[in-house]
Amino acid sequence: MVDAQAPEARLKVLVYSDDVTVRQSVILALGRRPHPDLPEVEYVEVATEPVVISTMDSGQIALAILDGEAVPAGGMGIAKQLKDEIFRCPPVLVLTGRPQDAWLATWSRAEAAVPHPIDPIQLAEAVVGLLLPRLPAQT
Repeated sequence: MVDAQAPEARLKVLVYSDDVTVRQSVILALGRRPHPDLPEVEYVEVATEPVVISTMDSGQIALAILDGEAVPAGGMGIAKQLKDEIFRCPPVLVLTGRPQDAWLATWSRAEAAVPHPIDPIQLAEAVVGLLLPRLPAQT
């Protein structure tokens, strides 16, 4: 859980794709603060599966956004591996090739799926829906 009360609290969001333009599209779509109730977001850009696994193992990531169309390791397979291997794995959002592929994200145990091309509003809604419940209650 992230302490949003800390003065310099940031949410670390991992963005995985072998394609730098996909990673940049995600970051541009979400911006530094996708919702006023969320702390600032710090992005961790990753282009390879081994780095995704080691970064997620660190326990510092609040959300992983994985490109289901990445090669050679697709985001759905990586999502399944993360969910199988990491105790209390943070939420995972998978970018699918098309809206009809959302059912595959269910197999991967990802909590959300957003299709390519990236719609900034749809992506932000999904990300906020995954991150807000992880913040401590404001009293």
